[in-house]
Amino acid sequence: MGIFERYLSVWVGLCIVAGVVLGNYFPTLFQHIAALEYAHVNWVVAALIWVMIYPMMVQVDFSAVKDSGKNPRGLILTLVINWLIKPFTMAALGYLFFKVFFAGWVDPQTANEYIAGMILLGVAPCTAMVFVWSQLTKGNPNYTLVQVSVNDVIMIFAFAPIAAFLLGINDIEIPWETLVLSVVLYVLLPLIAGALTRKLLSGRIEGLLSTLKPWSIIGLLATVVLLFGFQAEKIIGNPTAIVLIAIPLLIQTYGIFFIAYFIAKRLRLTHDIAAPACMIGTSNFFELAVAVAISLFGLNSGAALATVVGVLVEVPVMLSLVAFANRTRHWFEPQG
Repeated sequence: MGIFERYLSVWVGLCIVAGVVLGNYFPTLFQHIAALEYAHVNWVVAALIWVMIYPMMVQVDFSAVKDSGKNPRGLILTLVINWLIKPFTMAALGYLFFKVFFAGWVDPQTANEYIAGMILLGVAPCTAMVFVWSQLTKGNPNYTLVQVSVNDVIMIFAFAPIAAFLLGINDIEIPWETLVLSVVLYVLLPLIAGALTRKLLSGRIEGLLSTLKPWSIIGLLATVVLLFGFQAEKIIGNPTAIVLIAIPLLIQTYGIFFIAYFIAKRLRLTHDIAAPACMIGTSNFFELAVAVAISLFGLNSGAALATVVGVLVEVPVMLSLVAFANRTRHWFEPQG
């Protein structure tokens, strides 16, 4: 891992501070950038998200999907966590905290937006940073490709219906065209571009990935600066909002991981399958969640803020889970 990946949580933290400071000192600049949108999609943010996603999508090998039957239990575990458990526990935690525990601190409209942002995080399984988590836990790289590939295929068809269903529970109107457009723009098209790149470059793909890798991190950090710049006034005006949003997100992330890890141990998975399976089932495709939140609710919405807090929470939390998984490798070793 390079210095950017190794200290990613530090860079994200610095970019958050930079975004808040710049947003307060140069609010007009960020207002002009926010105005560069069409159909609720901000083109500057969209470009940066593409810079993030494209290198990851180039790594996805759809030919590996056919090999998923070789280790079906790990794949099934990830799919069950991602699509049958995590979205619903996230919605439940959001409702519990912002409609019950924090009801006296947050107005109803803002509470609905925070819940919406959390739901979008919960419905977006990770398709990018999972390669990093897998590498850090010495996971099986081919199996990680299978899981990412299968999840991406399912996400194209399942993201919009599940998100719409859960958002509808909280009495939020669903603009279907915008939601579907976001899935196409941030999942389907990058997948197609990545697949075409792999086909055209063939043996030269590793060289391209080495060139693109720093740009992916730069795109992430620039997006964080912009998003926190857009939210600067809210953060300064109400810093407790960050803490309130982070609490259920932390509970969700750690809770989902330990549920998946317990099941993986009971299924007697090998560690190189169990660790990345649980990481993939736990982490979120926060780039997509941020993009859809912005598209649906606006750059300055509580939903967008909640998804951005997801970026803040995810990296350090996932790094702590990587350390835990590595320390407990012996749990999955065959008993003599």
